[in-house]
Amino acid sequence: MVDIKNVVVVGAGQMGHGIAQMSLLAGYNVTLVDINDDFVNKGWSKIDEGMKKLETKGSLPEGATAAGLMANCKKSSNLASAVKDADIMIEAVVEKMDVKKQVFKTAGDNAPANCILASNTSTMSITDIGKDSGRPDKCIGMHFFNPVPLMRLIEVIHSNNSSDDSVNKGIEFAETIPCLRGKRYVPKVLKDRPGFICNRVTAPAQIYQNYVFDKAAAEGLSWDQLDNDGLGGPMSMTVLADYVGIDVLYHGQMYYSQTLSPDFAPGKVITQMFNEGNLGAKTGQGFRDWTKGRPSPDKSAGKAKLYQLKYPLAIMLNEACRVLEEGIATSWKVIDDTLMAGMNMPGPMASNQKTYQRQVDVLEELVELTGKEYFKPCEMLKSGKWVEMK
Repeated sequence: MVDIKNVVVVGAGQMGHGIAQMSLLAGYNVTLVDINDDFVNKGWSKIDEGMKKLETKGSLPEGATAAGLMANCKKSSNLASAVKDADIMIEAVVEKMDVKKQVFKTAGDNAPANCILASNTSTMSITDIGKDSGRPDKCIGMHFFNPVPLMRLIEVIHSNNSSDDSVNKGIEFAETIPCLRGKRYVPKVLKDRPGFICNRVTAPAQIYQNYVFDKAAAEGLSWDQLDNDGLGGPMSMTVLADYVGIDVLYHGQMYYSQTLSPDFAPGKVITQMFNEGNLGAKTGQGFRDWTKGRPSPDKSAGKAKLYQLKYPLAIMLNEACRVLEEGIATSWKVIDDTLMAGMNMPGPMASNQKTYQRQVDVLEELVELTGKEYFKPCEMLKSGKWVEMK
């Protein structure tokens, strides 16, 4: 990567400082930027702490020291100045379109002509983010997953205006970024569509989850009972929602409701918690009380018997087929591998090649149960043509 030496990461929060740390480990010069020195210093301290832990474990690159790597990390609260020598800028600020667009405009006005501008957005249009940058051909998506040091996936996304050269350089750069749990997986996302691949496939399950939340509340069931229905993962349903953040769920669902279907609109429970400021772990209260640490469901409460795993499995298969229909990806294997790298969960496609017709029936049952038309099985799923798209 002789043409990328200087990396500017905008946003010093959890995603930003994770991207910066891994870029330092890859041998790049990094400038960490945020809107004020306090935010920058906090992010820099987190990187320093992470480097020292890796040094203690003997996990730094051969011959490297934490102090030596941190010497390559500059701090700035002035974006225009920070990007003067940048070869790539990676934006990891709040998920608000106007904020992201301003970052790209400032960077576009001040960075060298060769500088690639990348957004770490998880859902939003790369085309819209970069349209006022003055260099839309250099604007790409580069979607890391949280926590960056541990999650292997980086989706690199074509906007409607990205040049092939910019996307290919983004992929080459992403492949150099180390991961503490194996080799990076870097799929090329061929179209700028909401949620890209990984988040797009999993997003419609939130429609079903909202249905379950609202039904449980209406029937006077406890969150313990609902959690005991079981997701099969390390966190129960409401604990995971709190951990992700009620505000993150709310804003993401609002965006999908405007770009994909009104069926994505947040339900009554999520909307009420958002309006009341009970945003989950970050505020100490969401579905659960987090003031004494991560909560655990009371197993003695029994089960709500509302949540059925067969529905989200069918939903994900249907959405994966939509990803193929829309040309966002051209292979079901890419989709499955993306889910494994980004979510640590098997993708929905390999396991359903001989049984997909059953999922068509499940989806039709779900439409009748919830009244949500978005769950209708798509033509790609019903035809079975996707099976040949390996």
